[in-house]
Amino acid sequence: MSTATAARRAGIGSFIGSTIEWFDFYIYGTASALVFDEVFFPELDGALGTLVAFATFWVGFLARPLGGIIFGHYGDRLGRKKTLVITLLMMGISTTLIGVLPSYAQIGVAAPLLLIAIRMVQGIGLGGEWGGSVLIASEHAPKGKSILYGAFAQQGSPVGNTLSTVCFLAISQLPDDAFTSWGWRLPFLFSALLVIVGLFIRLRVAESPAMANLIEKKAVAKLPFTEVLRTQPLLIVLGIGACTIGLSATYFKSTFALSWATSDLSFDKSSFLTIILVANITQILVQPWGAVIATKMRSWSRAVIVMLVPEILLMPLMFLFIGTENYALAMVGTAVATVPHCLYYAALAGMLASRFPANVRYTGISLCYQLCGTLLGGTTPIVGQFLLNQTGSIVAVIVYAVFQVVLTLGCMLALLRKPNYDERAGEESGAQAVAA
Repeated sequence: MSTATAARRAGIGSFIGSTIEWFDFYIYGTASALVFDEVFFPELDGALGTLVAFATFWVGFLARPLGGIIFGHYGDRLGRKKTLVITLLMMGISTTLIGVLPSYAQIGVAAPLLLIAIRMVQGIGLGGEWGGSVLIASEHAPKGKSILYGAFAQQGSPVGNTLSTVCFLAISQLPDDAFTSWGWRLPFLFSALLVIVGLFIRLRVAESPAMANLIEKKAVAKLPFTEVLRTQPLLIVLGIGACTIGLSATYFKSTFALSWATSDLSFDKSSFLTIILVANITQILVQPWGAVIATKMRSWSRAVIVMLVPEILLMPLMFLFIGTENYALAMVGTAVATVPHCLYYAALAGMLASRFPANVRYTGISLCYQLCGTLLGGTTPIVGQFLLNQTGSIVAVIVYAVFQVVLTLGCMLALLRKPNYDERAGEESGAQAVAA
């Protein structure tokens, strides 16, 4: 197989696999905003039931660092490809099980307990998926194109989110009783078919050259988790902050805002799901250009500033436009606010991966991304709902969103001042070629 063919397969496999995994993860978030309070927590009324449903949503994020540690360990020791097959199976099986899970009315408290347990398995699977998916693509990339290839994995998130939204938009046309009793289960059951397709594609992808080289030289880390904490603790902290708005922006829109708009404002489910769908399509179309911008601009720091600074203004605008309860304004505000963070998200994976040495890279970027998901991304709906409940105003949520943008900007600029291990590897390969 030629290098170009292997790289192309890696990119496509990364995109398809991550799309399926994110679809599985996002349908849970949508269901928690629309129906899980009624199905699994019927004794908790109103905003409290929604808050508890969001808490089970967060359980998946709580488990994601564990998945990053487990699969980061094996991914840095045995290879990226093997772990990605396992994570895809974990996500597919757990998601399908949610689709057949009895309700609270059928088995009582066992229903929410089983839901939480399955959600943890989902979180562990996705915790291992993201890092491997990014690396299998970016480590196959031609020189100077790691951000572009890493963006293949990143593109899976908006496509998976779009598929999730389309599914729920379709079933939201059902009568409310049908939607609550069985309709919401269909997207979860559909996951079983997607996993079969994903496995067929993923099994055809070759191991990444960087990992194959480490295995051949027997240079893999014995304990990647302890090694990365010992040698790169500051990178982990900065990486967590640098991931923030790339993760949380989606949950501000598709989880918190969906609940707020359909519970406290006058939007019905179909209307606001359509607004989210337009924002997701906007992300699919615009996001790849973030990788192009970062690749073309000589300064990655300047690219980050160009991409993120507008979000400081556009994120508040989104909430204010939704608050008008005007359908057209809400759609425009949500779509426009999507542009800055999706541009940044495309470049995030490659920038983050370049700052970790190859022997602990899977573990390093997984810890950054998944710990950020646990601490900041997954808590977004909970914190947003709590602030809204306590203040009765969306202003507090806006302030929190702007804080996350500023935190992301500062941490990524600091991270980019650290050594670029991709450039070092390229220089070492060049020197070895000259010596030979």
